[in-house]
Amino acid sequence: MDELPGSPQETNVRLNLVRDIAVFQAKLIVDGLRDLMLVPASLIAGIMSLASGSDGKPGTQFYRLLGIGKQSERWINLFGALRNATADFEHTLPFPDADLDDIVGKIEDFVVDEQKRGGITAQARERLEKALDTLKKRRNGG
Repeated sequence: MDELPGSPQETNVRLNLVRDIAVFQAKLIVDGLRDLMLVPASLIAGIMSLASGSDGKPGTQFYRLLGIGKQSERWINLFGALRNATADFEHTLPFPDADLDDIVGKIEDFVVDEQKRGGITAQARERLEKALDTLKKRRNGG
């Protein structure tokens, strides 16, 4: 049964969408402020972690800050409004299966391997650029 324009059900859907848009904007602001605070805090915690360790282990302050950041990410739940999407909403993934940590790890492995071979050569630079182009094509669906 098609909904009539202006029906109570359509009005509720629109009001929910308006609410989701407003809440998303507020969450973006909170998330941005959190990120803005994390930049200097992570540098300070990183320096403190390098300078002094707890129980002889460096990194305590930095990783504690990462834990707090992860908890705040869950609390903000930036994309929580997806639960209000209609049942027929098709959620496609424009990003490859790998996350940014995986990509950085692959680049790091590549650079370390090339360094062990005697430095990054022009050929290695070309291969790195080719790998980055491939990642861009995957991300863009091509």
